[in-house]
Amino acid sequence: MSVESESAARHEVEETLHATLYPGTEIMTDVGHVHFKHVGRHVLVPQPSEDPNDPLNWSPLWKRLSMGGMAISSFTLLFSPLSVAPQVPYYMHDFHSSLPDVINFIGITILVLGFSNIIWVPAARIFGRRPMLTVATLVTIASNIWRAQAKTYNSFLGACILSGIGAGPAETLGPILIADVMFLHERGLYVGLYSWAAWSGVMLGPVVAGITAERYGWRAFWWVSTALSCFSLVYQLLFLPETKWSHRHTQIAHDHIPKTSESLPPMDGEKPDTTLTEGSTSTTASPAEEAGATEIVVKLSGKPGRRQFQLWTGFDKEEPIIACIILPFKLWAFPIIQWSSFVFSWCASCFLVINITQSQALAGPPWNLSPAEVGYTNFAIFIGALISLVTAGPLSDWVSMRTTKKNRGIREPEMRLVALIPYACCTLLGSLIMALGYQRAWRWEAIVIGGYTLIGIQLAAVSAISTTYAVDSYKPVAGEFLVAATVNKNLWAYGITKFLNIWIEDVGYVGPIMMNAGICLLWISFAIPLVFFGKKLRGWTKDSPVHQAK
Repeated sequence: MSVESESAARHEVEETLHATLYPGTEIMTDVGHVHFKHVGRHVLVPQPSEDPNDPLNWSPLWKRLSMGGMAISSFTLLFSPLSVAPQVPYYMHDFHSSLPDVINFIGITILVLGFSNIIWVPAARIFGRRPMLTVATLVTIASNIWRAQAKTYNSFLGACILSGIGAGPAETLGPILIADVMFLHERGLYVGLYSWAAWSGVMLGPVVAGITAERYGWRAFWWVSTALSCFSLVYQLLFLPETKWSHRHTQIAHDHIPKTSESLPPMDGEKPDTTLTEGSTSTTASPAEEAGATEIVVKLSGKPGRRQFQLWTGFDKEEPIIACIILPFKLWAFPIIQWSSFVFSWCASCFLVINITQSQALAGPPWNLSPAEVGYTNFAIFIGALISLVTAGPLSDWVSMRTTKKNRGIREPEMRLVALIPYACCTLLGSLIMALGYQRAWRWEAIVIGGYTLIGIQLAAVSAISTTYAVDSYKPVAGEFLVAATVNKNLWAYGITKFLNIWIEDVGYVGPIMMNAGICLLWISFAIPLVFFGKKLRGWTKDSPVHQAK
């Protein structure tokens, strides 16, 4: 379709609905003489091309395999870098170091991890997602082997730096792949899967680290991590093809353009609105059909081409290297990007508070837990994240879909922000239980089952919802916006590792922990004005070149 025809179609939709279609605003129904490709009852956003190799056209099997690769990669890349906490006493003994020195292993990894995405994300845009992920996994394998062999404090610290570099894509890869492969109505679920997988790696790594350190020595953990990373690499090579696709254009059709409808089974759990067979037409008229349009139903049965499995396909000459490097910094001026990055940062900070205080608190009186037992407490956070996996994404998608129906089929990214309410409550309650439990020496069951679980719920849920909102608003730069998020998050996290333990020793647990929770809730609360004025903010950036990024 020509640019002029596409512009005319958009203008017709705006005139019919009396609405302004800023980037991020999507039409989820056929309008007048303009109709879209459907699957079941869902309008496909973005509209797929006609090429079966287009990742949007892949069959459900290949989409699930690619999302499985995304989840496995996110999990394994973050499994080991931040798993030092249960092993702190061993490092202090073997390297003859103080507690702050050993905690610096966590801090330096966090700092490098955040800034590494300034390189990784432009590389993914220029060279492709598959080469970026392969190199990152190889770097992670090398860093794990180095840590297992390290004999001195400085050697281990060097391995931590390399580990932070390799882990970077785990925090940015997920939204990029999801935006490449999945449609708008599926994003909430799969961003939730990405968030759960990434944070599960951070949560379960310390569990395994504590067990292996107690039974086999701390070096054994890094060999376990090496094995997991090797498995991830093999899966990527076999089942995660290249998802970057630069040849797609908006597919908006008018009723005078002939189309062929194909039979298509409904989405899981859906009842089909109409039954279409080859060459047939619907027996039930939709609003668009009443206006003279013919509904377009597509069958998603494509698969990756041979070229998409190559490790190297060259670089995209249409993506200037300097422009790709500068792009993430341009996004820092966008209010929605900054809000999402700060929410992402501080909900992660609530988990980091657990990570750097659990040994300090639970290994001492009155609990006196062993390193393995301290590691086991992370299961509570994992269970909380699992609860968010089955609630946060589906809830935000359901809220958006329900509100869209009330809004005449117009979907705004801000609609999903209402789903933050229950998880904001989890942030407050979980932090309060943890802080008071530490300070007043409550039973460990209350601290772990109550506080840790609630923090796990908010961690995966709040980060998933805020990330999905940013992806919906600025889909072409799904990875670049997370550069701002990871830099913000990891700078703050590095600072916490430097002062939190010392501050706690001076004033106790309640003040420092609730300070962090209060900042987190402050950022979440800005979702309220965004619900009412977020579209206006998107309007301010509607002419930005970021919307033309590939």
